Amino acid sequence: MAINSVLYSSESEVWETPKDLFDKLDTEFHFDIDVCALPSNSKCTTFFTPEQDGLKQKWEGVCWMNPPYGRKIGAWMRKALESNTTVVCLVPARTDTKWWHDYAMKASEIRFIKGRLKFGDSKNSAPFPSAIIVFRKKNNENIKVTSFEKG
Repeated sequence: MAINSVLYSSESEVWETPKDLFDKLDTEFHFDIDVCALPSNSKCTTFFTPEQDGLKQKWEGVCWMNPPYGRKIGAWMRKALESNTTVVCLVPARTDTKWWHDYAMKASEIRFIKGRLKFGDSKNSAPFPSAIIVFRKKNNENIKVTSFEKG
């Protein structure tokens, strides 16, 4: 059985959001801006590129975020938590990490995605589970945890 070695390496921190997943969430949330994108994979007309550094920008409206999945993911999740707006995040479900407990567990809602996503035009599913983390403008005291059908 052939295994795509890039999926199991740190060669890339960029995991392009599956279009059907984004479209389903966009129908629900009506995103204004993609806060962390490349011109080739942005999901919204308005987006911040790495050169603009979304971590240094003010986030307004309803934000979509699929951050780099490397060491900086904690900084992106902290920004999502601290922004005074609604931010919907696609992240690996790394429930054993510091960033998960420091930031994801303070979200309004956590949606665990059933199965493994296929990112971008990959032929194989990701080697990790994913979750949708929702930070609402006004967080509730109680976190809502659900499963989410990806397509």
